[in-house]
Amino acid sequence: MARYLHDFNVGDTFETVSYTLAEEESLAFARSYDPQPFHLYAGEASRSIFHDLVVSGWQTAAVTMRLIVDSGVLRETGVIGTGIDELRWLAPVKPGDALHVRGEVIDVRPWPGNPSRGTLRVKVITVNQDDVVVMSQVANLILPVRPAHV
Repeated sequence: MARYLHDFNVGDTFETVSYTLAEEESLAFARSYDPQPFHLYAGEASRSIFHDLVVSGWQTAAVTMRLIVDSGVLRETGVIGTGIDELRWLAPVKPGDALHVRGEVIDVRPWPGNPSRGTLRVKVITVNQDDVVVMSQVANLILPVRPAHV
């Protein structure tokens, strides 16, 4: 069922299924987008502040997006953002970690000057299999208002 702006209330929550990051997938992402030694080489990583191979934070962000889309929370309207506030990588993610996402609506507002849409602000946390928060952010999303004929 399509969910529109006023179908959401401050305090509404959602949670996704988990996704396990395979080492080869993490290495491929790092080779393509974030080729730092602690993402690519175990020996180099052991001498880094992480002491182990870690997943790129940008891959963590990409997996978070995938989990939100796959959850179907905004399937019909799409997850259309105007920006991310307060993006924080709080703990390293390692290959083999299983991540899932929790979201909470923190604000619902009409769009100034445009009654056909509004803004939904969602506090999003990404957690690992040990329930450690590895990333947090506030997503600013555009949602349509329910059309009169629906």
